[in-house]
Amino acid sequence: MRLDPAPEQFRDLMENDDPDLTEVMACVFGIQRHEVRTYRTLLETPGSTVEELAAALERDRSNVNRSLSTLREKGLAERERRLLDGGGHVYQYTATPLAEARELMHDALDQWVAMVHDRIDEFDVEGE
Repeated sequence: MRLDPAPEQFRDLMENDDPDLTEVMACVFGIQRHEVRTYRTLLETPGSTVEELAAALERDRSNVNRSLSTLREKGLAERERRLLDGGGHVYQYTATPLAEARELMHDALDQWVAMVHDRIDEFDVEGE
């Protein structure tokens, strides 16, 4: 996992004395607030379908699908296929537990800090 915040997200986070989970996750994972809201809803309702999430979030199914794809890419959600009795299947989504998400955030920040330290060490001191 690589920290990839938008510059404005990072600036906002640095200027906030008491950032909440939404602000920190959005910054660390480079995701939108509505994607964090989707994650938080999944924490409360594991095994949800897109249709159930769309209703709970009052969002269009296509938007929820995009949010879920982003969350899965970031390691914040998993998808499981469930066969239906009448045939066919449905996908159910579950959020990565918050304890694991915290570890992902710590890892991303550690990697970013190491990269910044390396970059600082590369600066040319001859120009001083």
